[in-house]
Amino acid sequence: MNELLRRRLSRSNTLYLDFVDAVSADQLGSHLADLPSDTVGHQLWCVLGARESYPRAARAGQWQGFTSPVTAHQTTDAAALRAAFAQTSSDVDDWIAGLDAGDEASFTYALALLEHETQHHGQLIRYLYGLGIDRPESWQRQYALDEEF
Repeated sequence: MNELLRRRLSRSNTLYLDFVDAVSADQLGSHLADLPSDTVGHQLWCVLGARESYPRAARAGQWQGFTSPVTAHQTTDAAALRAAFAQTSSDVDDWIAGLDAGDEASFTYALALLEHETQHHGQLIRYLYGLGIDRPESWQRQYALDEEF
């Protein structure tokens, strides 16, 4: 189970890195027009925060609060976001690699983290379309975007 989770979370991280590489600072600060929405960058702030907060909760045996390794100011800084994605991916990978197969509570947090990452992928796809941002090739392949059915 550990290896499967590590591969899936690594794939998710690759998608996030490709996303960060595809957007400008202005796009990171954008909202969806005429809809209640947060900024693109704040979506990424939330992903990074979950990567920091879920393992901490698992280690403590209960929720410890939500923190993010990036500040609100950094949510439009692609270099800061990229660095935070690289660091949190490594931290999460180390955490997952060390999980005991019998530690159901920690695996519950690990699965919740994967669900959280995927949920944000779906939200970010709405931003890609809604803001007219070219979709990264990895996102095109992963989610069969723009394919005719």
